[in-house]
Amino acid sequence: MSANDHTTAHEEDHTGPIKTPKQLLAAIFFSFVIPIFAIIALVYYVTSDHRPAAGAVDVEKAIAQRIQKIGTVEIRDANRPLKAGAEVYAAQCAACHATGVAGAPKFGDVAAWGPRIKTGFDSLWNSALKGKGAMGPQGGGDFEDAEIGRAVAHMANAAGAKFAEPQKAAAAAVVATDAAAGPSADVVAALAAANKSAAPAAGGNAVPALYTQTCATCHATGVAGAPKLGDKAAWGPRLAAGVDGITAIAIKGVGAMPPRGGSTASDAEIKAVVQYMVNAVK
Repeated sequence: MSANDHTTAHEEDHTGPIKTPKQLLAAIFFSFVIPIFAIIALVYYVTSDHRPAAGAVDVEKAIAQRIQKIGTVEIRDANRPLKAGAEVYAAQCAACHATGVAGAPKFGDVAAWGPRIKTGFDSLWNSALKGKGAMGPQGGGDFEDAEIGRAVAHMANAAGAKFAEPQKAAAAAVVATDAAAGPSADVVAALAAANKSAAPAAGGNAVPALYTQTCATCHATGVAGAPKLGDKAAWGPRLAAGVDGITAIAIKGVGAMPPRGGSTASDAEIKAVVQYMVNAVK
């Protein structure tokens, strides 16, 4: 080997893989970039161990929805004194009845309340509990049934009625009633007894509780085509069917009236109400 060859071989042994400026720049670039990506990958790997699996969040949410409470229980103090009619009126009824808005009979307006008073306290009270026209059940409030009755008596008496306010005995008979279903039979009986002298039944009949609870809503005022209690002209054509025939129609339902008037009353109870209404026009 010549001296020149020996020198060339020695230079190649010390030059390394980087032979151009571009290669040097590339080496510097990747020497920074590769460690950065390596760190990012390591962090992602470590944190992914604590991340919930795909869909796990939805599963947890679904479980929470399944086990959430499906209702609430409200416990009221049965021994608390009933609110006075004037107090309930001021808190709940005055918004409409003080000014007569939305067709509400104005407080103290004898002309507006007169026809309503004639239907009797039970009919007015039942309408207040179930709602009527623009007025929602209980006027949208949350009072005891007997307290609503007291407010009704307060308003009616201001227009000339002489209804007795329900007392604690009547309130004690209230057991978890539904405003849409009307008052309980015990409360109806208690209030009917309290107002017996103020609102005598038509024809001297004893008023069946079912009539006050369910039927009076339509038959006391003649709404939805229902023959009004005591209206001989309206009941005349129907009397030809007799009590049994009218009872069968009431059980089956007719026109706007659902079967049994929407109640769960027995055939005997339906017949008793029919007999009461028939007697009222004899």
